[in-house]
Amino acid sequence: MQPTILEKKQLLVVDDEANLRRVLAAVLERDGHEVHTAEHGEAALEFLREHHVDLVVTDLRMPGVDGMALFHQVSRSSPGLPVIILTAHGTVDGAVEALKAGAFDYLTKPFDQAEIRNVIRKALRARELDQADASFEGGRGGAGARFGIIGDAERIVAVYAILDRVADTPTTVLVTGESGTGKELVARALHENSSRRDKPFIKVNCAAIPKDLMESELFGYERGAFTGAVTSKPGRFELAAGGTLFLDEIGEIPVEMQVKLLRVLQEGEFERVGGIRTIKVDVRLVAATNRELRREIERGAFRDDLYSRLNVVPIALPALRERTRDIPTLVDAFLAKFNARLKKHVSSVDAEAMQRLVAYAWPGNIRELENVMERAVLFSDGARITERDLSPEVRGGASVRPAPPADLSSDGLKEQVKAATARLERQIIERALDQTGGNVTHAARLLKLSRKGLQLKMKELGLRETPGARPRDDEEDE
Repeated sequence: MQPTILEKKQLLVVDDEANLRRVLAAVLERDGHEVHTAEHGEAALEFLREHHVDLVVTDLRMPGVDGMALFHQVSRSSPGLPVIILTAHGTVDGAVEALKAGAFDYLTKPFDQAEIRNVIRKALRARELDQADASFEGGRGGAGARFGIIGDAERIVAVYAILDRVADTPTTVLVTGESGTGKELVARALHENSSRRDKPFIKVNCAAIPKDLMESELFGYERGAFTGAVTSKPGRFELAAGGTLFLDEIGEIPVEMQVKLLRVLQEGEFERVGGIRTIKVDVRLVAATNRELRREIERGAFRDDLYSRLNVVPIALPALRERTRDIPTLVDAFLAKFNARLKKHVSSVDAEAMQRLVAYAWPGNIRELENVMERAVLFSDGARITERDLSPEVRGGASVRPAPPADLSSDGLKEQVKAATARLERQIIERALDQTGGNVTHAARLLKLSRKGLQLKMKELGLRETPGARPRDDEEDE
């Protein structure tokens, strides 16, 4: 199935062979992506300075700035941007080094079209999942900031204490928490504050890997192990040797694979797919999940013995709604970040806007706060962010903090339904007004209501009296 318009991605193909660039661009454009090409590393870097790109595919051997140099430049300027290396059979070692340094994957020439499409699909999916679960890595030296993590709420201070104690040990750690709470940030802190810091930090997002490819992804494969295996390839455990392997979304690993993972954790050894040689590795494992693994055990989707082996040191990250005292500090950090990125000069957030930010429940946690602050800085016309600059969800109080225990009587349920309906109607109308710049007539058309009907509903919901949501009058009538 081809991607929809919303899924269309910007890809950059870098290779000094013009024919390969044309062929690869044609293959990827058939999948619905927009493909840009560059004939060498210098041209690629120039393009990346001026344009947004979701993924880079680059040849390893090129004149001037080669693929490895390009990868290192991309890693510094755009952390997290997936890079796939193309290499000839004789230069596989260089591609493996790139993997150890953080490249997403490599493919040997000549490559199979289905294989490269699958790798790119997997890389883009991993990128989306990373962005959905990312946390702000800033605040170095700021108040209440340690290990690149911002906050001094009680539960975050408890996380600092665990990191101090276990970072420089080989002990397995299981990080739990909702999406966007910073699980990868904790894994990196464990690695960078250990004696393994100069060795590889390899991340695998298990949710991005098809279940039938999980074994070869983790343990590698030998030539001829399956159709398309034209060369041998190391798995992520081998690539992480001496360093740290971060298995994100560990709950997505199929039960049949969990037995093999348990063996590696207990014995430190495995075999590649299709191989007979036992390979020993020294790897520090950090796992993370947003699932309740005990519940997964009860329904037979996760092994109890593997859970016990992973859960040697548990680190539970609180949701942002559970550490609201850190929101002002995070807001200040995001102000500094987006002022620099967007070339703006917003100095602060006014009291009403901050009150809204603290009251909102943040279902997307720190990533959602980051997105809201980027939008607010972008749309702010003054030196301070006001309530009007916030997104409709935050401004309208959607997803507010969980209420006290519900009144389950008949009258109580009716009142709850009525209140929930009003909140939903208010949220929908505010979104329509936001999309139409506050034009009531255009918002009514968008909602398929008459102008008069929308005005009456707004009056009922008190929208005309709500600061930051007051639409402008217009003379156009239905």
